[in-house]
Amino acid sequence: MDFIGRYWIYGVGFIGQALFGARLIVQWFYCEKQGKVVSPTLYWQLSLIASFMIVLYGILRLDVIIVVGQILSYYIYIRNLQLKNNWQSIPKFPRIILSILPVIVLCALFLSDAQAFINIFTRSDFLHPLTLLGAIGQLTLNFRFVYQWLYSERKGMSVLPLGFWILSLMASLMILVYASYRRDPVLLVSQSLGLVAYTRNIFIYARNHYTSEVK
Repeated sequence: MDFIGRYWIYGVGFIGQALFGARLIVQWFYCEKQGKVVSPTLYWQLSLIASFMIVLYGILRLDVIIVVGQILSYYIYIRNLQLKNNWQSIPKFPRIILSILPVIVLCALFLSDAQAFINIFTRSDFLHPLTLLGAIGQLTLNFRFVYQWLYSERKGMSVLPLGFWILSLMASLMILVYASYRRDPVLLVSQSLGLVAYTRNIFIYARNHYTSEVK
């Protein structure tokens, strides 16, 4: 891959990760403002857009771990927007397009270049321990949203519980190791920044728990 092609792909990834970073800043701002961990609507809106960008990045990088992980997360972001009563405010036709957008992209890739589509699922060496670690890390990142989704369904509203942030921290550390092995600057930067936000949310939870215990 030539210089321009390689850095164009990184550009797509960094745009997606910049949006993920923006969502953490938004969530962090609301947390500091309200003195507790909250789940703002803008967090999920940015997550949805960012997830689609990272799906594209994963396709361009032929990285099945990124593609599968982000598609799963994409639909959990939609569900959280539904729980926030925001999804219903979007006109019906755009909602339909957004609901099937990742599938459309994968189908378009398959129809235009079937071999490239197959390469996404065959290029990763899952027997390599660091690739396996990356897969576990990505699965953990996805499981945190499954956990968050089930927790939110039980509460009847969109919530970001303590377990979500603990799982995020663990997964981020694993993916940082995988990113170093893959020499992936997008994952390295995004997960390094994520560690700060995850740690801060855990601290806020611990502080609020201590305060309630003292009272």
